[in-house]
Amino acid sequence: MKTLTLAVGAALLAMATGCSLQPVYQRPATAMPASYPAGAAYGQTPAGATAASTDWRAFLADARLQKLVELGVHNNHDLRIAMLNVQRVQAQYQLARSGMAPQLGATASLDTAHTSGKSGDSKADTTSKSYSAGLSLSWELDFFGRLHSLSDAAFQQYLASDHARQAAEILLISQIADQYLTTLAADAQLHLTRATLTAAEEASKLVQLQFDNGTVSELDLQLARTAVDQADANLQAQLRQRAQAENALVLLIGQPLPADLPPPANLHDNFIMADVPAGLPSDLLRRRPDILEAEATLRAEHADIGAALAAFFPSLSLTAGAGTQSAALGGLFSAGSGAWSFVPALTLPIFNAGANQANLDVAVVNRDIGVVQYQKTVQTAFREVADGLAARGTYEHQLTAQRQESADQQKRLELENMLYKNGVDSYQNVLTAQTALYAAQQSLLTARLNQLTSLVDLYRALGGGWQGAQ
Repeated sequence: MKTLTLAVGAALLAMATGCSLQPVYQRPATAMPASYPAGAAYGQTPAGATAASTDWRAFLADARLQKLVELGVHNNHDLRIAMLNVQRVQAQYQLARSGMAPQLGATASLDTAHTSGKSGDSKADTTSKSYSAGLSLSWELDFFGRLHSLSDAAFQQYLASDHARQAAEILLISQIADQYLTTLAADAQLHLTRATLTAAEEASKLVQLQFDNGTVSELDLQLARTAVDQADANLQAQLRQRAQAENALVLLIGQPLPADLPPPANLHDNFIMADVPAGLPSDLLRRRPDILEAEATLRAEHADIGAALAAFFPSLSLTAGAGTQSAALGGLFSAGSGAWSFVPALTLPIFNAGANQANLDVAVVNRDIGVVQYQKTVQTAFREVADGLAARGTYEHQLTAQRQESADQQKRLELENMLYKNGVDSYQNVLTAQTALYAAQQSLLTARLNQLTSLVDLYRALGGGWQGAQ
């Protein structure tokens, strides 16, 4: 009842002022800090252009990756669907706008009537014909802004779909970059495992020779063979993972990998991608497409409330026609055959079993859901950026430590081999050192991959490559 009273008051004000019944839009308050987190995990923020103003070609400097992104933007099925969805919603907006304009049409008709006379008297039968042609005009006067609100809602939905397309494009770029980096990591992993397998095979041959000469036990021989089997199994698993990573990349770019692609980079190359400054948290509100999509959706839901409020009040439509009418086709455009009509119609809702109230309640609840969704989107964006900054601030130091660990494990293996060859140590300790070195090298590759993918995620989280509304 309170909502209905509010609707009546808003309508009276609209009739007096000619304003829409839409609620005044205000951007929802969000718990957005003035700056991003600082501390030991976040390091120093680099100076320079923000991610939003950095084109993806400047960020992704690897030539092979640039070509893959170009192919993906042109061919990817999900992005094509998003683009087609924009066209569909744009057509819906044009349809909503057309309802605000007068509708003009041409008409032509032939009316034939037959009247029967008395039974058995065919001369009493009569047939009459009436020809008419003219123009008809209809127009709904939008006193309470219903059509205007529907048009506004359709326009905001169009903007939301376009922002969704922009978000889909940024996501696609980041997915292609992540998958390309995954293939580089798989290549590096294969190189490492092949080297490990070769070393294990050489060691196994040496132990076999020593066993044949009676200088080592059968246990040492079995341990050496086990190391070969493990390395071979790892190699097969990584070959499968490398093939699957390339298949995923092919799906993203929408076609097989061209033969003329530039050569791939090395995972440890420094030129693969650039770093980007974060800017201020408030910048996210105007440069993250998903935030702009959520806000456009919220604006559309505000407009839906205006249309729902207008449904409580009368609607006035005008229908007019002008043309000619004659009993003979030849006299259709003769003098005196003109005809016209003018039919104003006022429709006042009296009883519809609460449908208008329910429609308004739905619109209000949708608006409230949109507010919560917008706030959640903003907070999620802030969290993603903060996580990316923490990753950027810690991975470099982690990689330095893991490089040193790999070097230490390599030295340990060399010492264990020397002790074993001198008969001081067992082959079990050699295998333990080999396993530790392999694990350290694997961890180093994983950390490097995670460092690069976290930079891609940070670029996307900052609205990279799309500057948005200024």
